[in-house]
Amino acid sequence: MSETASQAVQSTIRELVDANHILFDQGVVDGFGHVSVRHPERPERFLLSRSMAPALVTEQDVLEFDLDGNGVVPNSPAGYLERFIHGEIYRKRQDVMSVVHSHSPSVVPFSVVTGARLRPVCHMCGFLSEKGTPIFEIRDFAGPGSDLLITSGKLGAALADSLGEGPAVLMRGHGSTVVGSTLRQAVFRAVYTEIGARLQMEAMRLGPVTYLTEEETIGTTKTISTQYDRSWFLWLKAAERRSMAN
Repeated sequence: MSETASQAVQSTIRELVDANHILFDQGVVDGFGHVSVRHPERPERFLLSRSMAPALVTEQDVLEFDLDGNGVVPNSPAGYLERFIHGEIYRKRQDVMSVVHSHSPSVVPFSVVTGARLRPVCHMCGFLSEKGTPIFEIRDFAGPGSDLLITSGKLGAALADSLGEGPAVLMRGHGSTVVGSTLRQAVFRAVYTEIGARLQMEAMRLGPVTYLTEEETIGTTKTISTQYDRSWFLWLKAAERRSMAN
């Protein structure tokens, strides 16, 4: 990014770096996965790190992209292969300000087991659809022999269509993509999508599960939407402690 970037852009970049570190510390991403944020001054662009492990991202690694996934600055470092996830969702969803793509381990089984739909089991993951989180089947768009990655605008647009107007979409045999109206909301949702999947699997082992009703998902989501900072600053402190320890 330019050294003359505005204060708003610089602040957004710093928070994006924090988001990368939080997602790693919370076990949502490892060496793979990525988080982006819509540019605060140019809504037809977004900010995303160069291709690297999220835990290692610094402010100097953040790049600016257009919605086609092209780096704005000539000769920029290589971007993530799946940057098209971000650009196409921002193109389709004007309400989305941040996108998280991950392979969080408890979520993946729900993308491949027929009849096991990811649904909200507790108030912290009430943002998940009570009807079940949609699943993107890449075979419908790339055939039976793809690498499962979203490496083109065409596939990114298909994923965005599967996401629809919801907060999350699973990707069969791959992971999930979660969105938010703010960066902190997207990070919160990514963390609690993983936690919710873990809780649901544990509950299913015990017997029939009582899921949240549609009315409960609305009520819990409204209440939790006022509390994102509480988790954000706790998670940030934990990530900073881990970094200092290493």
